[in-house]
Amino acid sequence: MKKLFVVLTVVALAAFSAPSFAGVNPFMDVPANHWAYDAIGQLAARGILSGYPDGSYKGNQPMTRYEAASMTARALASIDADKAEKQDVEMLKRLVVEFKDELDVLGVKVGKLDGRLAVMEERIGGWQLWGEMEFDAEFSEKDDSAGNENLYGTTGKNRFALSKYRIWMRKIVDEHVTFTARIGSEEGEEPMFERYWIDVALPWDFEAMIGRWEYDWAAEDELYIDNDAMFTDRALLGFYFNKPFAMGNFAFYVTRPDEGGVAPDDESEHYEFGVRAKATFNERFWMSLQGIWRKYDANVLSSSGDPKEDEHVYWGALGVNFTPHIALRGAYYKQETQVGADVEKPAATQVILDIKQDALKFTSVWIEYVAFDDNFSVWTDAPWNMYGTVTSDGNIGEQYENIYFIGLTQDWNDQLNTFQRYFKGKVRGGSSPSTDDTVNWTIGAVYHYTPALSFELAYDRIENSEGVLGRDDNLIRLRTRVEF
Repeated sequence: MKKLFVVLTVVALAAFSAPSFAGVNPFMDVPANHWAYDAIGQLAARGILSGYPDGSYKGNQPMTRYEAASMTARALASIDADKAEKQDVEMLKRLVVEFKDELDVLGVKVGKLDGRLAVMEERIGGWQLWGEMEFDAEFSEKDDSAGNENLYGTTGKNRFALSKYRIWMRKIVDEHVTFTARIGSEEGEEPMFERYWIDVALPWDFEAMIGRWEYDWAAEDELYIDNDAMFTDRALLGFYFNKPFAMGNFAFYVTRPDEGGVAPDDESEHYEFGVRAKATFNERFWMSLQGIWRKYDANVLSSSGDPKEDEHVYWGALGVNFTPHIALRGAYYKQETQVGADVEKPAATQVILDIKQDALKFTSVWIEYVAFDDNFSVWTDAPWNMYGTVTSDGNIGEQYENIYFIGLTQDWNDQLNTFQRYFKGKVRGGSSPSTDDTVNWTIGAVYHYTPALSFELAYDRIENSEGVLGRDDNLIRLRTRVEF
């Protein structure tokens, strides 16, 4: 086969993977006025063609099957899957099949090429579907009879429940627009579209999400591992914009969750704005700054009957990676809240030591300490309520002066891992005949029967829930989880 013929075939396949340009031809025997000059230069610039050691291309001599196989593999590796078309993928599949033996001899793993082709096929033309389901069998100590308060929300003492199912769908509309949605339900609720948004690639490398999307700045900074973040990890309705930089990113959003009607105490009637900037200075040090502002409509009333005051929260976070497996992270939060006629500015300080199992070999360790000013509140359901019990409500600063949280996990092999968690909240004002520190701890194990199917068995106990002396309960939970 002639070299120039194969070059044109590969150029046709690769052209959609990058903007067209006239490459600088590195081969001394391809004149600038040759009809294939630009094509050869483009493939050479992208590493698909390498030529001979003497700097020549030798385009008039027959190409060996090994040279054609090598070029095919390099072209496939460089193609942008987002811009592939069905006929191009079909042609690549035929080339991989044709040169399978030569690719094997050259040490190119055909399975990896097949995998990349599968990814490209998955993203072309149709819908992507994936999801998860969790089914729980729960057995608690108390049953909500008189003086016997159940703290886990079970019916009586026990409950079998489909705690969660989610079906995700995605459609790549074109090279600029992708649509994503999620149908789901939790704890017996009617199924509904919980998420639905479009991702849009804008000029100057801006990215946008428009619709009902979820964001989690705390997870991006690795500031929690238990149930929820304090202020993010929420689904909002509006516009989200992100601009990546070489050292980090800048993001902002505007939302208006207008879904709950116009009742005077309806907190859904407000605008919310958020801004975030994060810089990663090197592999050891990063820092982020963010703020969220809520502006309530005039018809929204507080518990006192007065118009509800706007509220804001700001925080800065930073992290130091001592090694790839040992990190120290921290954050400082400041709120502005209206209490009667006064504006209070409670704060919270968070410190985290995160040690991966690769460092200690036998376990990972997460040690977290958070100190709260009085009246400091969080915007998500209590962040340390992993098993459904009530460690605290949103007014966490009124209940605790500080909390300690420790999480341990041990990965024994690909199928089995065990875990332990411990929470202690120091009750504000010290213990009394009716209050005491809250303690919540868990032990459990997860067995992966297949990569998609797992079973979790856990025991959870809480003592003095929300700082109330004697408000205790415990739970055994068997969770079946499948991801598909």
